Amino acid sequence: MPAIILLAAGASSRLGRPKQLLPYQGQTLLRRAAETAVAAAAGAPVVVVTGAQHAVLLPELAGLPVRVVRCAQWQKGMGASLKTGLAELATECWPPAAVIIMLCDQPHVTPALLGQLAATHAATGQPIVASAYAGVSGVPVLFGAQVLPLLRQLPDSAGAAALLKHHPELVATVSFVAGAVDVDTEAQYAALLAAGH
Repeated sequence: MPAIILLAAGASSRLGRPKQLLPYQGQTLLRRAAETAVAAAAGAPVVVVTGAQHAVLLPELAGLPVRVVRCAQWQKGMGASLKTGLAELATECWPPAAVIIMLCDQPHVTPALLGQLAATHAATGQPIVASAYAGVSGVPVLFGAQVLPLLRQLPDSAGAAALLKHHPELVATVSFVAGAVDVDTEAQYAALLAAGH
């Protein structure tokens, strides 16, 4: 399996409290995402990038075989966090055959989905495999070794989606309808909880 970078650096400014710590089905969103990453990675490196909430997030990652790194420039944007994660990976295994980028606010991501991204990468040879939902291609997204230099050149303020837009010819997709469910606002969180019951 590819290495996995879990981005959890944001301040959740639209929500007004750390979304990483929101409980869902008995776990925080962060713990759920980290356990999903570890299960999918099957021994490959998992890097969790924190930022605004570094200290309060650490207990949620206790006991998991993940490497936690704080992005000092987290407020500049997702690109800064991505590059922090890639730099941390580089200390362990470089170049990895592929890297999967995931977020902690998509509660319906499963190890099976992440495995599907890797399988599609192997089957199609496409260097980028994105999740397709709500008419867009997005995270979780796999980047093969040949496109990792493009990731490292991203502006700090840009996310992985910028690469998907600029290089559609490099992208294969895996359908993930539930990917449209994320948690940026209290209303979205309330809807998630209502649907979960």
